[in-house]
Amino acid sequence: MEATRPGSADLSHYVGMFRRHWWVALAATGAGLALGAAVTSAMPKVYESSTSVLVSAVEQDTNQAGGRTKGSINLDTEAQLVGSGAVAVRAAALLRTSENPLELAHDVSVEVPANTTVLVIRFEADTPQKAQAGSHAFAEAYLRNREQTARSGLDSQIKSLSLKIRQLTTNLTSINARLAKAGAGSSERSNLESLRSNSQNQLNSMTGRLNELTTTTVAAGSIISDARVPDEPTSPNTMLNIAAGAMLGLLAGLVLAFARERLDRRLRTAADVRDRARMPVLAALDERTTPHFDDVLQPYGPGGRVFNRLRNEVLASLDPSDKIIVVTGASRGSASTLVAANLAAALARTGSDVVLIGAHLPDSVVDAAPLARMLGVSAVPGLSDLLAGRVTLNRAMQRMPRIPSLRVITTGGAATAAGLMQSQRLRDTLQALRRQTGYVVIEAPSTSSSADAQSLASLADAAILAVELRRSRRPMLTDAAEQLRRVGTPLLGAVVLPRLAGLRASDLAAPAVALSPVSAVSPLEKVSPDETAIIDTEKTMRFPAGPVPRQSGDEPPTAVIELTPAKKEDE
Repeated sequence: MEATRPGSADLSHYVGMFRRHWWVALAATGAGLALGAAVTSAMPKVYESSTSVLVSAVEQDTNQAGGRTKGSINLDTEAQLVGSGAVAVRAAALLRTSENPLELAHDVSVEVPANTTVLVIRFEADTPQKAQAGSHAFAEAYLRNREQTARSGLDSQIKSLSLKIRQLTTNLTSINARLAKAGAGSSERSNLESLRSNSQNQLNSMTGRLNELTTTTVAAGSIISDARVPDEPTSPNTMLNIAAGAMLGLLAGLVLAFARERLDRRLRTAADVRDRARMPVLAALDERTTPHFDDVLQPYGPGGRVFNRLRNEVLASLDPSDKIIVVTGASRGSASTLVAANLAAALARTGSDVVLIGAHLPDSVVDAAPLARMLGVSAVPGLSDLLAGRVTLNRAMQRMPRIPSLRVITTGGAATAAGLMQSQRLRDTLQALRRQTGYVVIEAPSTSSSADAQSLASLADAAILAVELRRSRRPMLTDAAEQLRRVGTPLLGAVVLPRLAGLRASDLAAPAVALSPVSAVSPLEKVSPDETAIIDTEKTMRFPAGPVPRQSGDEPPTAVIELTPAKKEDE
């Protein structure tokens, strides 16, 4: 079979996992969306308003290294001053609120646009009006605080210059008095005149500086864009929260899907059988190629080609002396019946003499003879009659009308009853068939329903497991392989089928064995020569021993079955 690259196998596995559990991811994503919407509705609304302030340079401004501009204003420092306690106290006074100024400062943020002397002061509040008022109040408080600081510095300079001027005036007066007493042309007079000239120059300079400071107008800055009432809240961000919730939900859904995939023991694909159950897959059928209960697959159809390849692989795996192949199922159902019948038909089409033995009693009495229905032979006599000694081997075998080289031994009445699968007569029958025929295909019950599969496998040369997806589980498959290993039967691999649906309405309308209520038949009742009676303490059956000729207008012959209720084994 064609090898699959590991990368593509892993990708197909994850894609298949998502396809199987898409509803988990969808539900989790929906829950994430709902959670995001719930969080959005539960979060308080926050409104933000901003005020732009142009900061003007004042006398005491000095720009330190690292400032935002090359001018004299250090905007980094000014941005920190906006949220300072002094500004917050002034803003609280302007807002006329009893809220703690430090709490108000927490709602303020400042942005400095690049290459400007502008501060953008933002304020957040729970209402649009509060956001507008808070932004304007902090901008106004900052400008007032800056103006007061600048005015205080200017006043301090004026006071200092005034003091120096008074001192110089006093000193100059003293020098003038001393000059009046000094003699003309004396050295003292010359020194005093020099001192008077220097003092007069200093006094004139300070007086000029004082006049400048006295006439200076303090302009700390101005509001160039006042706060506005915001139309929409800035928080919560509805789209962001819902998108985040969806992403978290999708991530959680993928994790849950992966966890479900890891914890799910059901086999869903042929890759699960190969990878997770560690078993080679001989053939895999899909819904288009899966056979039904009404006929075997045509050799040139899609399903027939699958069984032709299966036949070739089986023949390549067998030794020349190997002739008996047992087909069993990993779970209860009719998967082994379909695989065994179509494999036997594919072997017989090569010209080999093939005998198909039905040793699997169906789980339902509605269709009590699926093998007979598929191959177009009579339901009785069968294996149970042969093992009970009521018929010979030659009479139990029936030829399939369309494939003459295929002979069939149907299940008969109750092939699994009374331990017939462990009888010496079955061993002798298989030995006789081994000598007389080319290949023997045994349709065995599932390993999970009874020990007959293991008993039949011990008499066979090779075994094939029929795996019905979504019904078979990994423990079942592992247990089936272990049962076959213990009896020493080589397991060739698995044939994978999709989950089989029940019988179609057309099949139920004409079952191979019709059921009709009749009166109880005495165990000692005399049986006509045309019939073979199967008598048991729990059930009484009457089947026609062979084809019954019909006259025009006659009702079709039927078989009558009366069964006592029995407990169905747990799956």
